[in-house]
This record gives sequence, structure tokens and C-alpha cells, in this order.
Amino acid sequence: MISKSLQAKLAALSVAVLFTGIAQAHWELDNDNSTLSFVTVKAEHVAEVHTFDMLSGIIDDVGDVEITIELASVNTMIPIRNERMQEMLFETNMFPEATVTGKINLDLLTGLDAGTSYARQINFQLSLHGEAVDMAADVQITRTEHGAVFSTLKPIVVMSDSFALTAGVEKLREVAGLPSISRAVPVSFTVVFEQSH
Repeated sequence: MISKSLQAKLAALSVAVLFTGIAQAHWELDNDNSTLSFVTVKAEHVAEVHTFDMLSGIIDDVGDVEITIELASVNTMIPIRNERMQEMLFETNMFPEATVTGKINLDLLTGLDAGTSYARQINFQLSLHGEAVDMAADVQITRTEHGAVFSTLKPIVVMSDSFALTAGVEKLREVAGLPSISRAVPVSFTVVFEQSH
């Protein structure tokens, strides 16, 4: 027979576990309502916008952020170009994903009313094609009823040299018969996170 003292301890433990579960509720990226785009410039003056269509990610209970980009989901609106980027540039057979890791002030965010926005520079690390580089982004963060939206205030410039992608850029240039493809790529995003338990 369980004593009243033990019953009280078990009840207290159950409550503690329940509240811990609430505190540790994480935020999950909503792929359908998120976008990640990048601009390439070829032949000096021809700019084209491309996207990655498969993103996933979480924000944990201490504000650590991790976003995964499925590189095979690159979408240039031209199937053969998608395949060439996958094979020659990103080498998705060896490097299927890119990851973004960083940290936000979750207390500040959760304390906001829905519809409220603020701007912050967020430091993050981009891991791509076997290289990891520390970067920063100027981001507008907007609290929503069930989560938050993070949008770049200005593009992040990713250099192919920093991620051992220059040889791949050159392969793409040669196969397409182009005089040039820029090695500096502006990247923009709007990512939506929803709170879940």
C-alpha cells in the first residue's frame, strides 16, 4: 500500500514532469509557408531567382535554432538545370543537406503580443558542401498567434569560394556555354515557425 507521503511525492513529480513538458515545447518550421531563395547572375547581366522547396527545422526550449535545407529540392524552373546543380554544384550524392544553426532570445520572443515585430542581427553558422562558416543576418522577427515569422531585411551574400563550390560553378558555366557565372550569391528567406508541444 502506498503511503500518503509517497503519493504526495508522486503527484508532485507528475506535475513537475507536466510543466517540464510544457516548458520544453519546441517550435517547428512550416515548410509550406516558408521560402528560401537565391539569385544567380550569368553572362554579367542576367539575374535569375531560384528556390529550395524542402526546408525543415526547430527552435528548442532554450532558443537554439536548426534549419535543414534539402539541396536536391533546388528549383530553378528548368529540370535539366536542377539536375546539373544537384550533380555538379552541390554534389548531393555526398552532401545532401545544408544546415543553419544559431540562437535567438526566446524569452523576448514569447513575451511579445501577436503582430509585434522587432529587428535583430542574428549570428549563425552555415554548413554546406563540407564547409562550416560563421555568418550574420539582419532579420525582422514577427510574433504570430501560434509562432513567429523570420524574414531577412537584406540579402545574405554567400561566396562560392567559402564552401568549396567554385569548381562546381565553373562546371556549370562550361556545360551551359556561358561567359561567366557570379561567385557571389545573394540569399533571402522568410521562414515560419509554429509552436508545438
